[in-house]
Amino acid sequence: MTTLFDVPAEDLIEAVAEEIADELDEPEWVAFAKTGKGRELPPEQEDFWARRSASLLRKVAVDGPVGVQRLKTAYGDSENGTTRYRVRPPNQKDGSGNVIRTALQQLEEAGYVETNKGRGRTVTGEGRALLDETAEELIEELDRPELERYA
Repeated sequence: MTTLFDVPAEDLIEAVAEEIADELDEPEWVAFAKTGKGRELPPEQEDFWARRSASLLRKVAVDGPVGVQRLKTAYGDSENGTTRYRVRPPNQKDGSGNVIRTALQQLEEAGYVETNKGRGRTVTGEGRALLDETAEELIEELDRPELERYA
């Protein structure tokens, strides 16, 4: 059986984002909000909300149970971006907790993620099934020699 670990993360996130885009409502403030303290501008992608939600779903499935604080660290970046002169060590800045929390709440309403009391969030059976079925479809679609062993 094919699982979410058998396909490249980028391809899986893109495919899951297409599937869950109809179930999630993008908040109005997303067009104006930054995605972290180290950012200057809001995201420019058209389907940012669906992609971030799909990415969070995969991240919770891989690392769960996980809380918002750990996800803020995972989605953060260095203070001045990646183009630094390396004179001093980079400072880690957290990602936006509001973006992460709101997306997780919408995934909970859709039935893909659940909250474990005091332990963080984990993926439900429905969420795991969505990820695994999408991974299986991707294996069939992608014509890559390194993925043939999973088909």
